[in-house]
Amino acid sequence: MKKSRFPDSLVLIFSIIILAQVFSYVLPHGEYNRVPVPDHPGRTQVEAGTYNHVGEDDKVTLAPWAFLMALPEGLAAAQDIIFLVFLVGGVIALLRESGAIDAALHGAVARLGRAPWILIAGTLILFGVGSFTIGMGEEYVPLIPIIVTMCLAMKLDSIVAMGMIWVPYGIGWACAGTNPFGVVIAQGIAGVPLMSGQLTRWVLLLLFLLVGFQHVYAYARKILKDPSASLVADIDYSTGFEPPHDVRITWQRILILLIFVAGIVGFVYGAKKYEWYLTELNAIFLAIGGLAVIISRMTPNSAARTFIRGASEMTAAALLIGFARTIEVVLSNGQIIDTIIYSIASTLEGTGPYVSAVGMLAVQTICNFFIPSGSGQAYVTMPIMSPLATLTGVPQQVAVLAYQFGDGFTNMVVPTSALVMGTLALGKIPYTRWVRFVTPLLLKLFALAIIVLILAVKYGDAWGFNA
Repeated sequence: MKKSRFPDSLVLIFSIIILAQVFSYVLPHGEYNRVPVPDHPGRTQVEAGTYNHVGEDDKVTLAPWAFLMALPEGLAAAQDIIFLVFLVGGVIALLRESGAIDAALHGAVARLGRAPWILIAGTLILFGVGSFTIGMGEEYVPLIPIIVTMCLAMKLDSIVAMGMIWVPYGIGWACAGTNPFGVVIAQGIAGVPLMSGQLTRWVLLLLFLLVGFQHVYAYARKILKDPSASLVADIDYSTGFEPPHDVRITWQRILILLIFVAGIVGFVYGAKKYEWYLTELNAIFLAIGGLAVIISRMTPNSAARTFIRGASEMTAAALLIGFARTIEVVLSNGQIIDTIIYSIASTLEGTGPYVSAVGMLAVQTICNFFIPSGSGQAYVTMPIMSPLATLTGVPQQVAVLAYQFGDGFTNMVVPTSALVMGTLALGKIPYTRWVRFVTPLLLKLFALAIIVLILAVKYGDAWGFNA
C-alpha cells in the first residue's frame, strides 16, 4: 500500500503546540474574568464584557523551550481521561477475548440476513448502538469479510457492506450518549454532567440512522435492479471473504453481555443521581472486565496479557489526548487563549447563538480532517469552544453536540483515518468510489445537523440541553 504523505495526527498536534507558542509572542496578552457557574460552584465560566489586556508588569514571555516543558504538564492535566482510555481499552480486549462481543455481532448479522432491508436496518441499529455506547469501530473490522460475503450472496456489493458498517459508525459517534472516547471527554471539558441529555441523544441516533438507512437502501435497490450500476462492478470478489470461526452464542457470553449493559445503565443512573464521574466509570469497567474473566474461565495470566495488550493498543490515543491537552496549556501559559476566544466572539458578535452553533459545527468538521482522533479533537477544540459558547449564548450541551456532529459524520470518509482507509482496502473499494457513495449522504446528514443545532439552541430546556 502506498504510504500517505499527509502528516500524522501526532505531527499535526505537535505542530499546533509549537504554533501556539509562536502566537504567544505575536498576539496581545489578555484575559476574561471568570465567575462560578450558577448551581455548579465547582465550575467557572467567562464573564462577557470583561476582557482586558494584561499589563506589562503581569505579562508572561514564554521561554523558547516552554512548549517542551508544557508536554508533561499537558499529559498530567489529561491524566483522568488517559487512564480511562487505557483501562477501557484493556477491558474491551477482555470482552473480545471472551468471545462475547464477536459472537453477539456475528450472530445478529447472520440472523438479519433474510432480506436486504432487514439486514441493512438491523446492522445500522446494531453498529450505531455499539458506537453510541462505547465508541466501537475497530471491533467491526473482523466483520467485514462476513458482511461482504453475505452482501455478494444477496446480489448486493461491497459498497453496501461498507455502508452497513461505517455509516452507523459515523452516526453513532456523532450522536453518542455514553462513548467514553468522545462525548464523555467533551462534556467533561464543557463542565456539564457526564452522559446527560441521554433521551435526546437516543432520539437523534434513531433520526440520523433513518437518513442513513434511506441512503444505503436506495443504493442497494438500484444495484439489485441493475448490477452494472454498482460502483465496484469491475472489481473481482471471488476470493478473500471467508467467515470467521467460533462465533457461537453461549450462556456465558450472553451473561457477559448482560453484565456489560447493566454496568453502562448503572453508571448513567449514578452519574445523574449521585454525580458519579470518571473514577466510578473506571471502577465499573474494571468490574465488568473482572466478571468477564471469571465467567469465561480465562486464566489469570491470559487475562493479564489480554488486558495489557488491549491497553497498549490505546497508547496512540492516550498520547494524542495528552499532546492535544498541551495546546491549551501553552495558550494559557502564554496568556493568549482568552485573546483567541475574544477575537472569535467579536467576529460572531451580533450574529446570534444560532449562527454561532452552526459555525462551531463547521470548525469541528474541518478539524476532523486533520485530527481524526475524537478524543484528541475534543482537547484541541473544546477548551476554546466551551467559553465561546458562553459568550455567544450557545448552551454548553449544544457546543458538545456541535463537536460530536463535526467529529462523527466525517469519520466515515476522512482520508487521514487509518481505520477507514485500511478497511476500504480490505473490502477492495477504491477511496474515490467510496467518496462518491458517501458524499450525498454527508450533505443530507449535515443539513439535518444544522436544523438540529438550531432547534437545540431554541428548545434546549425542553431537550435537557440547557446546561
